[in-house]
Parts: sequence; C-alpha cells; structure tokens
Amino acid sequence: MFTKERFTRMYEHREADRVPIIDSPWAGTIRRWQREGMPVGMDWVDYFDTDKIAGIGVDITPRYEEKVLEDTDRYQIVTSNWGVTMKHFKEEDSSPEFLDFKVVDEASWAEAKARMTLDDDRIPWDMLKKNYDRWVAEGRWIIGNFWFGFDVTHSWMMGTENLLMAMIDEPELVQDMFATYLDRCMKLFERIWDAGYHFDEVHWPDDMGYKGTTFFSPATYRQMVQPFHKAAVDWAHNKGIYARLHSCGNIMSLVPDIVATGMDALNPLEVKAGMDAIKLKKEYGDKLVLHGGINAVLWDDADAIIAEIDRVVPILKENGGFIFSSDHSIPNSVSLDNFRKIVAEVKRVGSYD
Repeated sequence: MFTKERFTRMYEHREADRVPIIDSPWAGTIRRWQREGMPVGMDWVDYFDTDKIAGIGVDITPRYEEKVLEDTDRYQIVTSNWGVTMKHFKEEDSSPEFLDFKVVDEASWAEAKARMTLDDDRIPWDMLKKNYDRWVAEGRWIIGNFWFGFDVTHSWMMGTENLLMAMIDEPELVQDMFATYLDRCMKLFERIWDAGYHFDEVHWPDDMGYKGTTFFSPATYRQMVQPFHKAAVDWAHNKGIYARLHSCGNIMSLVPDIVATGMDALNPLEVKAGMDAIKLKKEYGDKLVLHGGINAVLWDDADAIIAEIDRVVPILKENGGFIFSSDHSIPNSVSLDNFRKIVAEVKRVGSYD
C-alpha cells in the first residue's frame, strides 16, 4: 500500500495495512546512523522503509538582510530574514539563543508588513517542476506547509515576552500580524494549487504550550488565535483536503476548541509536557487523527520504548486515525539499532492484518 492510501485511510478513520510511520530525525541523529552503518547519501526513509511524505513551503518573511555579526569557535551571531538577531551554537543539534527583535511595536510591524510582498519568487517553482511528478508516482502524502499564528510571531518575529504583552495591550496589532501571515500563505498556495501542484493537507506549526500548561488561556485562544485556525481549516476543506495542526507543549485544555475549528489532525502530542494521547483517543478519536504521542525520552532505551509502543499503539490505532512518530523528533541519543527495533515493532503491533 502506498503512503498516500495509508494516510487517506487514517484520515477517513478506517483501517489500512498498518499505521503510517513518519518522523523527523535531527541532523546529528542522521550523522550518528551513518557512523553506525546507514549508507551516506541514502534517505533514512528508504533505509528503514517508513512512509514517504513531501512538503511544499513558501517564503512569507519580510526578507530582512541575513548576515553574520560575530563568528567564534563556539558560536555564530547572525541576523535572520525575520529581523531577529540570534546566537547559533556550534555544538551538535543545539538550539539558538534569541538576542534581539526588529519588530516590537506598531511602527516596526508596519515596515515589516510592507516588505512581506507576494512576489512570484517566493514560491519554489523549480523544486516543484523537478520533484512533483515523482512524488505523485511514488504515492507520497504531499503537504502544503503554512506558517502563521502565535508560534511564528513569538519565535521568529517579535519574541515571546513582547508578543504575550501585546496580546493584552495591543490585540489589534497582534491580530493584524496573524491575519497577514495567513493571507500571504493562502495567496501563495492558491497560486501553487492553480498551477496544478495539488497537495493532500495543509499543515502548520503553532506551538501554544510548554511543560505542564499553555502560554495563554482557552478564552484567549478563542479570541486571538482560533479565528485564524478556522480560516485555514476552511481554506483546506474548500479544496477537499485536510488540515493538521502542530503544537508542542501541553495543550490539553485547548483541544476542545481546536476540535471545534474542524481540525482534522493534531501532533506531536508531547507526552513529556503532559499530553495524554490515550485520553484524546477516547474522547476525540472519531474526529481527530492523532499523530505522535510516543515519548521521545524513552527512545534510547530499547526495552522501555518497545514496552511503550506495545502499551500505546494498539489503542491509538483502533479504527484508523493514528500516525506513528515520536512526540517531537528523534534526538541523537537514538542509535541505528534502536530505531530499527522501533520501526519493526510498530509494523508488528500497528498492523491491521
């Protein structure tokens, strides 16, 4: 069974041959696997025989100048096309430190917004011409990657503290930012769709939680964020495709409202932050495809992760509606042998035969 059929059945809440298996290994994880025997240059998806997906992205940034401000043996300080100054550490798979933000108020946002044009070179036409027909022939699940909402604003444009304060003090400014991101995504992807490059779902990251709780209340979600999520869901459904939301952290309190938008799927169901995938399956399994929910903290312990797969996957796979992956990504603590065992076990317990 091709990946596209497998995914389609999950979204229709029907059984397939087995649950789909996808994930996101860190760059350091790929290097480790190559040191441990995976051929250099080989796609890890082909090596482990997991599911094949493809993504289409567009550039909605203000296209501020990207430059290196400082370069040392340990780190590099750079400016991004979002107008953010950040420190990138050179240790393997480290997270950047955000130092400064160009967009912090109404005036600086007006400048950034004017730079967020709809030029045709914001669409990766050459990449689509080169790869799209092959994706279709291989039966890949093709994803249109939107980016809008709280996550892009606090992470890449304005900063967490600045945004949370603005959500209280300047809600109109924040809503204009959210609306602008979404508008640019919709218009650029409309062009892609009209050119004949169709995709199976729209997906966007909007991290709204952290360990234990959310950045804001359900009431704030309904007022500030939900209208834009609903607009994206409606845009997808009007094209006969699906909508999938990625939100890290514990967003259990937001799930009823997320479901109310008509959202088709949710990931990564971050167990270590407090998400309960089994509870979600029992309460929303007929409405929401659950993607993830397998604690990445356990993946470096073969016995522990196999036991967790055996406990969780048989429940989550019931009546379709489940896509297997970690509850975020695959860290470089996971060996080639461990991941090989993980894939084999998921194919065994995730089978519908």
